[in-house]
Amino acid sequence: MNLLAELKKWIEVHRKTIRDDYFDFLRFKSISADPAFSKEMFKCSEWLSGYISQKTTMKSELLKTTTFPIVYAEDLSAGPKAATILIYGHYDVQPVDPLDLWKSDPFEPTEREGKIYARGASDNKGQIFYAITAMRAYKELGIQLPVNIKFCIEGEEESSSVGLSVALPNIKEKLKADALLVVDFDQYDPQTAAISLGARGIAAFEVMLTGSNSDLHSGVHGGLAYNPNKALVQLLAKLWDENGKIAVNGFYDDVVETTDEERSQFSFRYDKKSYSKEFGIDAMGGEKGLSLAENNAFRPTLEINGIAGGYAGSGFKTVIPSHAIAKISCRTVPNQDPEKLAKLLTKFLKEHVVSGMKIDVKYLGGEPAFRGSFDSDLANAVRTAASEVVGKPCKNILSGASIPIVAKMKQVLGSDVVGMGYCLPSDDIHAPNENFDMQRFEKGFLTVARTLELL
Repeated sequence: MNLLAELKKWIEVHRKTIRDDYFDFLRFKSISADPAFSKEMFKCSEWLSGYISQKTTMKSELLKTTTFPIVYAEDLSAGPKAATILIYGHYDVQPVDPLDLWKSDPFEPTEREGKIYARGASDNKGQIFYAITAMRAYKELGIQLPVNIKFCIEGEEESSSVGLSVALPNIKEKLKADALLVVDFDQYDPQTAAISLGARGIAAFEVMLTGSNSDLHSGVHGGLAYNPNKALVQLLAKLWDENGKIAVNGFYDDVVETTDEERSQFSFRYDKKSYSKEFGIDAMGGEKGLSLAENNAFRPTLEINGIAGGYAGSGFKTVIPSHAIAKISCRTVPNQDPEKLAKLLTKFLKEHVVSGMKIDVKYLGGEPAFRGSFDSDLANAVRTAASEVVGKPCKNILSGASIPIVAKMKQVLGSDVVGMGYCLPSDDIHAPNENFDMQRFEKGFLTVARTLELL
């Protein structure tokens, strides 16, 4: 019996207990962004470390950081001549707001029509847990791991990875590996697996305009005081030209144009018709004259993520707000430096704001984009494993999203990076009613386990 057949038989026997353990993991309210859930964060990390030590051959420990612990685990029994693979994931989740849009308690996993609904079901508890389950299967089947395995499961991926970022230089020897497998990506479509060979970087900002010491009556002061809301939307509108290109001087200076050959190596799941149908979007963004794939995978973007100012509750309140705030972010491509972009954007905003309006631009941090090698041993192993598990060729994709810490890990550890996963856009990650399913969980489990055999 080959390994895949053994694994399928094993998961069938243990499906209920694995599902129950997965549900226990999901019940932790591990929201890293909200201090009110700090105790839950520590409880979750302790539970996860204990689970790995108990259920697998890996020795697990909690690595202290300036914030929440890193769950670290290793099994180096394959010996110094074997390859070492570091698997990355995270146990923290996004906040659940708005709670009233959830159809069930976000921290009480609920199965409806074959889907499991809970915060973190997909991002990233479901995905990292199937990787842990692969280690459990190797132990219970009595199979020697063919490679050395390490896990780095952090608690702040959803909050800029502050703890891991600070700790990384001090723990780089512990995390040292030949390759880094990031189990936090998407599949190509419901029937097709994919490996992710890169993701865009990010730079995030808060912009505040202040026009007065306090909110003003819009009748008494209307026509006299310049409205910060008006000033803000006027300022933000200047960030793009009529063709959708970002108008900040120097923004594209370090962008390396991609070749037709490079673009042909990667697949993109949508055309305009399918994208519009799936998400109900008829107004397309990005730069005019470029395809959806080019705009999403190969070009940088600048987006307004939120605007606040004045009153927007029920009823009406006639007010000129004292200040207005916008949250904006850039998705960067290889060779762009987020720190440099922060200076360029700050300069642009301050030069173009209406005269007399006070402006404060805060750079909230960022990390560069990354690319992995197309033909690395790990890329070839994951590609082959996923193709065997799903029964059709695996696609190569690039992610338009960001996992900020990965680029830094690649740089500090000197490891090549491959991303894999079985998420879909319909999983509603970061939104109410996030979901995953055990069918894709099992595909991920099989893919990780088979990948290790192929290395």
